[in-house]
Amino acid sequence: MRGLRPGLTARRLLPLRFPPRPPGPRLMSGPAAGALERAMDELLRRVVPATPAYELREKTPAPAEGQCVDFVSFYGGLAETAERAELLGRLARGFGVDHGQVAEQSAGVLQLRQQQREAAVLLQAEDRLRYALVPRYRGLFHHISKLDGGVRFLVQLRADLLEAQALKLVEGPDVREMNGVLKGMLSEWFSSGFLNLERVTWHSPCEVLQKISESEAVHPVKSWMDMKRRVGPYRRCYFFSHCSTPGEPLVVLHVALTGDISSNIQAIVKESPPSETEEKSRIAAAIFYSISLTQQGLQGVELGTFLIKRVVKELQREFPHLEVFSSLSPIPGFTKWLLGLLSSQTKEHGRNELFTDLECKEISEIIGGPINETLKLRLSSSEWVQSEKLVRALQAPLMRLCAWYLYGEKHRGYALNPVANFHLQNGAVLWRINWMADMSLKGITSSCSLMANYRYFLEETGPNSTSYLGSKNIKASEQVLSLVAQFQKNSKL
Repeated sequence: MRGLRPGLTARRLLPLRFPPRPPGPRLMSGPAAGALERAMDELLRRVVPATPAYELREKTPAPAEGQCVDFVSFYGGLAETAERAELLGRLARGFGVDHGQVAEQSAGVLQLRQQQREAAVLLQAEDRLRYALVPRYRGLFHHISKLDGGVRFLVQLRADLLEAQALKLVEGPDVREMNGVLKGMLSEWFSSGFLNLERVTWHSPCEVLQKISESEAVHPVKSWMDMKRRVGPYRRCYFFSHCSTPGEPLVVLHVALTGDISSNIQAIVKESPPSETEEKSRIAAAIFYSISLTQQGLQGVELGTFLIKRVVKELQREFPHLEVFSSLSPIPGFTKWLLGLLSSQTKEHGRNELFTDLECKEISEIIGGPINETLKLRLSSSEWVQSEKLVRALQAPLMRLCAWYLYGEKHRGYALNPVANFHLQNGAVLWRINWMADMSLKGITSSCSLMANYRYFLEETGPNSTSYLGSKNIKASEQVLSLVAQFQKNSKL
């Protein structure tokens, strides 16, 4: 990744105050809507800088700062989610790449290659083509980034764009392209060399502790005592801030220092007064149990990967003997995937291909009904874990189904589960699947209480990452592979 451009590192990423948003997306209709759309078009024509001719690209003065301020002010005044989506859609569709110029420059490159012209001529033609491929709105984003608070504004703008896409308020290839351009620019500005690693302790500023507590997306903080435990003995909490705004968390990582690889999250996040002393001899493993992004506009920027790598180095400096690094990770989406399988099998004449005959008989007797339909109803709530018999009966089949979900279910050749994909990209090994590992309501309803360990063997993370990203090979332990083999033997999907 490339670094920040000169002059940008001194800019403050100040939060911009947007008007409060209404409960849901809404775009006004009638004459008012027409007036707003005309105002949007007039604004964009005025503030989006025209692309200079190639020969004048370094001699054309930048647009007046006021034009960028006008865009920021206009955008901030749009209180409705749908209005912002409309403006972003018009920017993406009307101020992107000049396709005519791209076609013309591409033809020129092909002609020069056929003529076998000298390298300097061909390289200049290719540079012209690259210049033509830059969307016009990129210039606007570039100049906004130089304003005080400009980069923070662009982070929020991308968060709005992602939300609008999720709500299907704005769609299409032009919008996806603009999202990619913004992501690329933010990746440059937030590259690892410009991020500060900061540790959180109970003596950190109150506002930092508050932000850490509010941003915890994996295992919500219940109280100040809970927060005190998470930053106390046998616990570490780190975050990245940008070099121009130390103390403002961008992504947060929680670590438990334990005697072995943890298999239950409640043992880590339970609410109780922390002990006052920390004995290094009792620490043999570092468990990454939560990583949360505080700025949704930075989705896809490799902050989490860099943070784990930096924290490992920090922990090794503090504990030179520490060699075991592992996550204890949730498995979001497993329950939804499993319920989908049960539904599809119910529709196909009640057939069952997920459980063995003995399992079907035992589970049916416990739940008192047809296995697919009745079990689906049970798993749709959290009450099933209150039956010890049902918990015992479901352990073997759900363990092998979960192993297959993590190891065998793919999206474009990579792990379907986003948490698995994140750790596997980092070079971790799918190490262990844990039964009854998260007994919180969220854990039961999203993953049937299961959690996974992804283990980081430091000398192998590089080759593992290359193998996964290049050949889509998942490195897994014997326990996981054994469960996968059981699934393939007992299921007929």
